[in-house]
Amino acid sequence: MKKFIMYGAGNIGRGFIGQLFSNSGYQVGFIDINQEVIARLNSDKQYPVNVVSNDGIEEQIVKNVYGIDGKDVELVSNEIASCDIMATAIGVNVLKFIVKPISLGIKKRFEQNKEPLNIIICENLIGADQYLKGLIKEQLPEYSDRIDKEIGFVEASIGRMVPVVPEDKKLGNPLRVYVEPYNILPVDKDAFKGEIPDVQNLYPYTPFNLFIQRKLFMHNMSHATCAYLGYLRNYEYIYQAIADYDIKCVAFKALVQSALAISRENKVDIDMLLDHAENLLYRFANVELGDTVARVGKDTKRKLSSNDRLIGAIKLTEKHNLPNEYLCLGVACAMAFEPIDDENSQELSSFVKEFGVKETLKKYSDYDGEKTKFIAQLYQDIKDGKSIQDLIKSCEIKAGKTIRV
Repeated sequence: MKKFIMYGAGNIGRGFIGQLFSNSGYQVGFIDINQEVIARLNSDKQYPVNVVSNDGIEEQIVKNVYGIDGKDVELVSNEIASCDIMATAIGVNVLKFIVKPISLGIKKRFEQNKEPLNIIICENLIGADQYLKGLIKEQLPEYSDRIDKEIGFVEASIGRMVPVVPEDKKLGNPLRVYVEPYNILPVDKDAFKGEIPDVQNLYPYTPFNLFIQRKLFMHNMSHATCAYLGYLRNYEYIYQAIADYDIKCVAFKALVQSALAISRENKVDIDMLLDHAENLLYRFANVELGDTVARVGKDTKRKLSSNDRLIGAIKLTEKHNLPNEYLCLGVACAMAFEPIDDENSQELSSFVKEFGVKETLKKYSDYDGEKTKFIAQLYQDIKDGKSIQDLIKSCEIKAGKTIRV
């Protein structure tokens, strides 16, 4: 049986990537530092995945799994040296902390003259492939050429929504995860070294930039926009926000503006992007997922960064001289997002109150573009208590007055 190593036994690792490989006949080893999760994986050798929709719940059992203690560098490196393929889903900020065991595993692999290794990178970061490759090359400078030839750094677009599971919904099993039905995994076809594995719902595509932008500038952007507008109307859950017609209107118009830019950038027909937009709004309405406004909107310090979901989308529209008023509204609402237990969002919201929108965009977003004044106007309108309908009207007026060739 072929072996797949999943670095990260969190919700995406268990609820999406690991399940696809298990269903495709692989033995799946999960690396994590959560001792409870590792112990349970090793005792049960399986775990439940609850696929939830507004039509009900279907429990699926993922088998042929085991746990690997992430603190045991020697064990982790041995598993990586001997596996057929691996993936990461641990969060962009954690990649730098796991590069040592990955590099050690690659070194052992080279010494044993093993087959090429493909690493599927399931992180929300444009250029995650080059970032991880650079980290590994720093650890193994003597193997730079072999890394280029024998290690595939394969970007993936993670579209499946897998929310945090409250303790009461785990039903006594810490491994239980709740997921939506959508389970397609687009990956960068050109990045593989050697044969592309035959894995259920794996979708190799080239050029992959299309899917990276679609995920970040459509899915992540509109999800966050729903959260920030939902926060203004005191909703707890995303499904409540998207059921609000005004919020759905903003989310859809922002999706259309982003889709236009992605279509232009990648020279693809916009139809498939608009279909995706409709599908996203339908999926956000999944009551059983129980995804919260606080979780989806969390950390505006990161989500308003230069190339992330909102500012990145605005920059792409500006590159192609396309409308972006509803994307700007998402940014303004994000600046007003300040849940008590969200330190990074509190930091950003405090900064904008003290220094203003222009300085905030410079500091956190590396943005000093033409829409700075409009974002500032929208933010002030929010602080002045104007309604979302009034904000929409401001966007309509701005868009209508702008002449584009």
